[in-house]
Amino acid sequence: MKYGRLGVFALICAIVMMVCASAMAAPVVKEGSKGEAVVKVQTLLKERGFYFGEVTGECDSVTVEAIKKFQTSEGILVDGICGPQTYRRLDPPKPPAGLENARSVVVNASAYSPFETGTHTATGTLLRRGVIATDPSFIPMGTRVYIPDYGEAVAEDRGSSIIGNKIDIAFDTYEEACAFGRQHIEIYILD
Repeated sequence: MKYGRLGVFALICAIVMMVCASAMAAPVVKEGSKGEAVVKVQTLLKERGFYFGEVTGECDSVTVEAIKKFQTSEGILVDGICGPQTYRRLDPPKPPAGLENARSVVVNASAYSPFETGTHTATGTLLRRGVIATDPSFIPMGTRVYIPDYGEAVAEDRGSSIIGNKIDIAFDTYEEACAFGRQHIEIYILD
């Protein structure tokens, strides 16, 4: 057995953490849901001109149709369920104070740690939290960025699979990298 019981246990823990992290990221609203999450989704849909009913806190067929219309307008899976992807489109994260005028880009982000790749970056610095790997033609080496829910980072690394709008975000531990997984996120270019 290549990884042993401890390795399998660590893998299962990482998968559970990723599922839990994505589940906590946004409410899931579907037909029959009730409560504050439904109020929030109905209010956001109403503000964007997709929902014309009363904000009741109950997800009925009118709310489901509004969610479907919104999903169609965004070009995402049309299932009538306001899950994490739909919610992020409906209520995108706001830039932190002071970054309102920073250039933002949407990237396909993955995570890595010294455990998988070694301890040094392509530029010779230590691999640590606060480092990202980029395609230098997209985000040049030395560029500072702000990543929501992570903080500031500097482009100090690159990789053969990091092409175009892909980035790899460094974490200190393998478990943190696994918990982050792969996501489409908006980052802010500071330099």
